[in-house]
Amino acid sequence: MLTAQGRPDPPPLRFETAGDGRLLLRQGERPLMLGRSVGEGCCPELYLHRLDGYRSPLPPLRSTTMRSSVDWTHQYASWLEQSEGTPLRDGRWELARRTGFPPGIWTDDLVRDWPGGRLELFCGGGWHGVLPLRPLSPPDAGRVKAYRKHAREGTLAPVLLWWVTFLDGWVMLDGHDRAVAALAEGWTPECVVLSQVPDEEDWRRGIEGVTEGHEHRMRQLAALPDDPATGRQRTAMERAYAETIADLPYGVPPSRFLPLPGGAPVWDDLAARVMFQFPRD
Repeated sequence: MLTAQGRPDPPPLRFETAGDGRLLLRQGERPLMLGRSVGEGCCPELYLHRLDGYRSPLPPLRSTTMRSSVDWTHQYASWLEQSEGTPLRDGRWELARRTGFPPGIWTDDLVRDWPGGRLELFCGGGWHGVLPLRPLSPPDAGRVKAYRKHAREGTLAPVLLWWVTFLDGWVMLDGHDRAVAALAEGWTPECVVLSQVPDEEDWRRGIEGVTEGHEHRMRQLAALPDDPATGRQRTAMERAYAETIADLPYGVPPSRFLPLPGGAPVWDDLAARVMFQFPRD
């Protein structure tokens, strides 16, 4: 867990919106991605165009560091605290090591095209894939080949992902070449996932609400005959309560959108310039 304090507001890496499905990902004053959702109802689509200039919040990784016994979650947390180009804003954040993903996340739902892209937001519930912020190198690129050796040795540093709730997916913050290397060697990339979690006050309010409901149901159960069926129900309710309480500190609040300064005219001007340079998009 990482408690961010005294962070800039707005955060350097942030999503902004201008209404009518328009969104912009910005790092500092530099626009990194234009997006617009198209369609209504169950399956809207989000069309994207990414721009060059993204800067990773992590420093370059040396081979000697990757072969050391560094704890990557703590190391990434330390680097993020010192970096100026992150999505961190004041509050509580979790950095969690992740080695397994549902099928398709790193194949069908990895956005390999550059600069354009299209995400299918099924039933308004998200897309559940990985979105790179710079072009992916070919598997035979020099840096990727060096990382592929680390992948075979088991010393490849994890990819850093940022969980974005409205996408129901991950934005790749660092490790684009390491991800390509792992995939080229037939491995699912090991990752550290950055996600915001509720503040302590919200967490405590959640615990109080869940506990009050659980105690009420247990009082109702106490009025029933003390037989095996009631015992099984009591055990199931106690287990569900414990699991809910355990998960509360890690519930992910919705990603925050900030209003785009200048609104729709600014977004439309950026989009017009992109279309002039990339008419196929």
